[in-house]
Amino acid sequence: MTSKKPVQRTRKSKRQQEFINSLLFFVVSILSISGLLTYLWVYNEINITTRENVALHRIRTNMIEENSELFSVLTRLKRVDRITRIAEKELSMVTPEPETLVVYLDDTHLYDQGSVAR
Repeated sequence: MTSKKPVQRTRKSKRQQEFINSLLFFVVSILSISGLLTYLWVYNEINITTRENVALHRIRTNMIEENSELFSVLTRLKRVDRITRIAEKELSMVTPEPETLVVYLDDTHLYDQGSVAR
């Protein structure tokens, strides 16, 4: 039978333990700092985007108001009485007398050799 030899555990020296603890502290510190910097960067980007959205909303509101004003001006300029007044006063045009136009259809021209003309 084989006899088992007792396994000797090697204890880490105090110096190695301090090195591992220092390295662990350094890694945790770097990860914490990089996490905080990432958070601040994202927070800053959200603030910038929010400000841009507010500015674009203001621009949109101003453009809608300007569009409404221009539509009102266009409607006022397209009025028939205004166009008639300008034509008569500034261009010396006259309004023609209304006339009636009567069209008579002669049934004899509608038929061409027994068929209906189209």
